[in-house]
Amino acid sequence: MSALTRSLAALAADLDDGLITARGLAEEAIANHEIQGEPLHAYLTWTPTRARKAADAADAAFAAGMRAGPLQGIPVSLKDLFAAKGFPTFAGSNRRLPPAWEEDGPVVASIRRQLGIFMGKTHMVEFAFGGTGQNHHWGAPRNPWDKGVHRSPGGSSSGAGVSLLEGSALLALGSDTAGSVRIPAAMTGTVGLKITLGRWSAAGVVPLSPTFDTPGFLARSVADAAYAFAAIDPAAPRIPSPDIAGLRIGIGDPHLWGECDPGIAEGAKAALDALGAKGAVLREGLLPEAKDAYQVFLAGGFSAIELRNFLDQNLPAWLGELDPVIAPLVMNAEKLPAREYLARLDRMKGLAPPARARFDSFDVIASPTVCITPPPISEAEDADGHWRINRRLVRNTVGVNYLGLCAVTLPVALDCAGMPVGLQFIAAPHAEERLLAVALAAERVLGTARERLGAAPLAAA
Repeated sequence: MSALTRSLAALAADLDDGLITARGLAEEAIANHEIQGEPLHAYLTWTPTRARKAADAADAAFAAGMRAGPLQGIPVSLKDLFAAKGFPTFAGSNRRLPPAWEEDGPVVASIRRQLGIFMGKTHMVEFAFGGTGQNHHWGAPRNPWDKGVHRSPGGSSSGAGVSLLEGSALLALGSDTAGSVRIPAAMTGTVGLKITLGRWSAAGVVPLSPTFDTPGFLARSVADAAYAFAAIDPAAPRIPSPDIAGLRIGIGDPHLWGECDPGIAEGAKAALDALGAKGAVLREGLLPEAKDAYQVFLAGGFSAIELRNFLDQNLPAWLGELDPVIAPLVMNAEKLPAREYLARLDRMKGLAPPARARFDSFDVIASPTVCITPPPISEAEDADGHWRINRRLVRNTVGVNYLGLCAVTLPVALDCAGMPVGLQFIAAPHAEERLLAVALAAERVLGTARERLGAAPLAAA
């Protein structure tokens, strides 16, 4: 059995006991990428030599009896908008960003202090503006669940989930402004965590919309996600794994459950029914503010104008070279009146308190994470196709960001096209520990992605 198929906690214990080495894990991850990497296209910057050196340093620390942290010796991929010393940052654009974007931010610095192994920088939608994965500068990664058709891997963290499935990383850093962690996690059959705005610093992460940007990550299982969250978050206690019996799960919101492609709502509901059979309390749980927030997104949201401001102030030369799928909205953002932008912000401030109050009666509110089957990437090649698909992709995710909530997605089924279905649990602000505890209990009943869905056709063995 491959060492990389085991949980992060089990690998960390074996590293600590000297039963395996960080260099051995890194070599296996490198070999997986070299076998799978060309067709899957997960990385913009692939750094095996640097990874080997970091692994040797982690092994030397183990040999000296030094334990730097829970992620010591663990292979990690970085979305290409995380600044990291020694790595170029492009943020999905066609040119390297200035040196200021090559210094560790707090999240990256935490993993580096723990002697985690950075494998490279994964592909993304340019400046994280969109959920399809399309990028005309560098190409889109391939979703490993379809051998015959190049389907969307989700975005904007488009290479993150792919890096996990190809076995070149065991944890993948991403960012989430309207769903950019949860969408690729759902579409690749992995786990994605969107934390509460402000819980982790976004310093050192190239901004899309600072009003809503949050760092986050994708993992292979909820157990791995809970382990990584506790490792990165200094305030996080050990996440318990309660029994599913008695946990209160809200279901059935018509906005969050409607207009799904065949097999998606059915797969999510079947998973919830399995939890109910084990004692979870399933009751109607409405979150009407999510629909209202989505209407603000459809009206233009916040990302285009806030990205335009960042580019105007920091990277004006990039404006004329933007990917054609995002260029029209970014260029037209200058026409947005300040009063309309401020009215949208006020609308979100008004919706957030009643949304938070919904969780007085529930531990989580559940929904499908993404309501569409991952489309062929060819359907998102032009701006019209990209944004038509994007509007459906973010329907169930953007409200979490706009309302200041936190959420996790876990894989629970395959849809009628044989593509992964994500089940989203939404929780109150700063309730990540409770959110992950519910997800752990659910995973214990439902099984991991490999146990419930089987292996992706193009995934590492």
